[in-house]
Amino acid sequence: MSWQGRILRVDLTEGRCAAEPLNEAWRDAYIGARGLASRYLFEEMDARAEPLSPENRLIFATGPLTGTFAATAGRYVVVTKGALTGAIACSNSGGHFGAALKAAGWDMAVITGRAERPVYLMIDDDDARLLPAEDFIWNRSFWEAEELLKGRHGHDARVAGIGRAGENLVHYACVMNDRDRAAGRSGVGAVMGSKNLKAIVARGSRGARVDDPERFAAAVREGHDLLAASPGRESLNTYGTAAMMSKNGAFGALPTRNCRDVTFEGYEKICGEAMRRAPGPGRGPNLVTNKACFACTIACGRVAKIQPDHFTIKHGARYAGPEGGLEYESAYSLGAMVGVDDLDAATFASMVCNEEGMDSISFGVTLAAAMELYDLGVIGKEQTDGVALEFGSAEALAEMALKTARAEGFGAELARGARRLCAAYGRGGLAMTVKGQEFPGYDPRAMQGMGLAYATSPRGACHLRADPFGSDFSTPDPSVKPRIVKDTQDENAAIDSLGLCAFSTAGWDIGYMARLMDAACAGEWTRERLLEAGERIWTLERLFNLAAGFGADDDILPGRMFDAPAPSGVNRGDVSHLDVMLKDYYRLREWTEDGRPSGALLARLGLSA
Repeated sequence: MSWQGRILRVDLTEGRCAAEPLNEAWRDAYIGARGLASRYLFEEMDARAEPLSPENRLIFATGPLTGTFAATAGRYVVVTKGALTGAIACSNSGGHFGAALKAAGWDMAVITGRAERPVYLMIDDDDARLLPAEDFIWNRSFWEAEELLKGRHGHDARVAGIGRAGENLVHYACVMNDRDRAAGRSGVGAVMGSKNLKAIVARGSRGARVDDPERFAAAVREGHDLLAASPGRESLNTYGTAAMMSKNGAFGALPTRNCRDVTFEGYEKICGEAMRRAPGPGRGPNLVTNKACFACTIACGRVAKIQPDHFTIKHGARYAGPEGGLEYESAYSLGAMVGVDDLDAATFASMVCNEEGMDSISFGVTLAAAMELYDLGVIGKEQTDGVALEFGSAEALAEMALKTARAEGFGAELARGARRLCAAYGRGGLAMTVKGQEFPGYDPRAMQGMGLAYATSPRGACHLRADPFGSDFSTPDPSVKPRIVKDTQDENAAIDSLGLCAFSTAGWDIGYMARLMDAACAGEWTRERLLEAGERIWTLERLFNLAAGFGADDDILPGRMFDAPAPSGVNRGDVSHLDVMLKDYYRLREWTEDGRPSGALLARLGLSA
């Protein structure tokens, strides 16, 4: 049985930690991680509670396959009501922390209340304690805090925590682990900061047991072979996720200068291939080596360095690297979206986001909105601390990354996110957000399926809640998108709940994952059962958001996606056809015209509104 069968209850207000049996009925219906934690959140808190109030829950959860030796089985999630959006938030991270939490004997930690003074949580197998953080790791970056915690508790311990962005309640602060892995979206780090919880340290000796070790080992070997033969895995290993920069750049799906364009003329300077090239004689490439998460055979992570004479080195020699390098979404948001083609400057800004615990997507898109406000004359240097917020300015990118993490000066306005920033200046239409969460690096005018995925994602604009990529690159026909989006949303919800990485789909399908699950856990686990669980999870997340005040009117894209046709690229002249797709999507989901799950659907899935 690959679940540990218990959860850790942490009451920060009372300073207590206690073990509790895992709800087995919910486990069987929601699998683990994203699904199971969402059920606990839905049942235990008022969805109308303020995200930064003590009433909000903060849940760290593993999946049944987390910590096993299946490839990519190192994932954990953070589930809460998001500080950025006010919607249900589930942020997923890799690295080694999830496996450590599982090895300590816990399926999840459910954290409530608010500590009177800053604390951290130490989990060492059965021993779970809250310890003072105020004079030790508070008011320090995540990098500093992680080093200090490892120095105190041993380098075999794994740390998940916040940097100064989380302490300062930056609305899109992350929870970081393993230096540069992030539960990165929706402001889960701000929720953690609001609770005066700096970090969780986990060390475990129990490991993860499986139901049928022999059959599980055979399935794992099959999975290794499938990934080894996959061209997608090879691309991720060679170029990381930044391989998408060249594809999107050539196709014309790369949001550029706050979505004024879909093609960035400088994309070849910040792509995965550019990271591997030496910029000149006697100078080494940006990429130093690869990095893999727990049990991963893909190793898509980048380790990078900045040229020693680059202007950003003045901010500290630690930024020279080697440190975590650019993923695609960071290269997009800190590059094309702000018009910057300086690879080292984008790498620096990404390192600041990692060090201080800040979502690089939301930061870059928010800065892009500010740059458009500046370009239009809505704001000027008197608002921006004397910094010229011009599209293409590497200096402005670097300066504002530092200011935002510390919520200093104009950085405090950027820390609120694009929606709040633009609304404050009467230009709400300039915020490239859905439900308050900033766009990832795929323009909905060029990728119709992704536009539908953004609009219907429960946590706001997200590229990981559905998988319409293949269809979007092959046909612009909006009529085929609703089925693809709906089906892959259910599938991805199941994958997120197993504790596997989404990139495992480079070589695996949901049928193979069901065989892994069936060998690891008691009971009969089939492809159909996983997909039904995924549909149940998706529907539950919708119910939470409806209770929180969201509705069909929030399943929308910014007006620019309809009013300003794509000015370049393969789909030049096109706009989003969300209105056509959404009606069919609701029908396929068995939702009413106003976006509410039908009674028949709820009965079939064992849910109630």
